[in-house]
Amino acid sequence: MTALWEVDLQLRRGELLAIMGPSGSGKSTLLHLLGGVEPPTSGEVLLEGAAFGSLNDEQRSLIRRRRIGFVFQKINLLPTLTAVENVALPLLIDGAPRAAALARAEEALELAMVAERAAHLPSMMSGGEQQRVAIARALVINPAVILADEPTGSLDRATGKRILAELRACADRGQTIVVITHDPEVAADADRCLSVRDGRLQRAADEPSPQPARALTPEADRS
Repeated sequence: MTALWEVDLQLRRGELLAIMGPSGSGKSTLLHLLGGVEPPTSGEVLLEGAAFGSLNDEQRSLIRRRRIGFVFQKINLLPTLTAVENVALPLLIDGAPRAAALARAEEALELAMVAERAAHLPSMMSGGEQQRVAIARALVINPAVILADEPTGSLDRATGKRILAELRACADRGQTIVVITHDPEVAADADRCLSVRDGRLQRAADEPSPQPARALTPEADRS
């Protein structure tokens, strides 16, 4: 069964792109393709000139670890590690010295405005604070792209607005942010809003026609 087809998308540096659509429409498959979690069965997915489809698992893993930050609704902080240790983990896995990794993690927590929680375990933080730590974990590698899957879905409205403001700040610093959301308020704050329906990527009703581009042309089979 085909999950996505005829997708033609260029991500722009420093933009916040919202993607909406009903459950089962192909949004998560699209995010997995963008993040190199799955290679396309046809077409190409390019990040900074690298075509994911031509890379092996180890090469894709390296790009994900160094150039793509992930933020999910299910935050997945390790419960036995402090906030700063959770944030430093991607750097430690990549072989960075512990002292340097922790120093960069503290900087990322500062950017996410949750530095005061650096020594706290996840159980000692609110849901919104944990999500900010997750954003800091995505930021610590200084990624080109941050992919966020329903990052505000489990939060109250006020906390969700703060998380969205953090993602907007990332875009203002030149990073590309892709947010999958069901929340029309999140979509309204994005620079662009697209929708996925029946495996096809469409412009939102009020979205102007995009400039021609073929930076991303995945076509994937659901598996």
